[in-house]
Amino acid sequence: MTHRGRRAGWLAAAALTATAAAGLTGCSSESDSAEGDKASASTSSAASASASAPDAGSEAAAPADQTTPESTVAAWVAAVVKGEAKDACLLMGEAASGSTPAQTGSEETCADDSTQGKQIQQSVTQFKESFTPDPPTTDPKVEVAEAADAAGDKAVFPADQVTIDGKTLEEVIVANSTGVDAGTLDVKIEAGKLDDAWYVTDMDFNIG
Repeated sequence: MTHRGRRAGWLAAAALTATAAAGLTGCSSESDSAEGDKASASTSSAASASASAPDAGSEAAAPADQTTPESTVAAWVAAVVKGEAKDACLLMGEAASGSTPAQTGSEETCADDSTQGKQIQQSVTQFKESFTPDPPTTDPKVEVAEAADAAGDKAVFPADQVTIDGKTLEEVIVANSTGVDAGTLDVKIEAGKLDDAWYVTDMDFNIG
């Protein structure tokens, strides 16, 4: 299996990374050992933070805590595991680049009937397959350790620093994959501070 991504718009890159995540279930040990296959793409959080996905039965979920990178990443992972595409989308953003201003998820861009909203819906569905622990729960508890790699308005969290119901994200992805082990998997979630709030701004998904 070979997946190669490049930095692009955060919505397009999310789809690339999600495709790589979904493809893990079809990997074999032979193909993984072939050429150091790699999947990498971009998507868009200092104590530990935790979050649970919103209750599906609630009429209006409280806004996610975006005051720290840890709380934002925890809320994003919980939304992905719960399959709450819009909530995940609202927590995603992209830093300014050149003349292009920073972008953050909004009600308009994350709407179910918008082009971007549909892309995120598909991406979250694929991420959910790789991020959901066994047995799954209706209210996953996600904890994110304090970022060891943080500077200014950016923080990076390796998958072994994120736990879902007591299992690291790395362990969960490996368990949901075929022919992949922790030694060949390198997943990192990056968060950035945009407009005075933290967003998931990038994700590296490397195999090999």
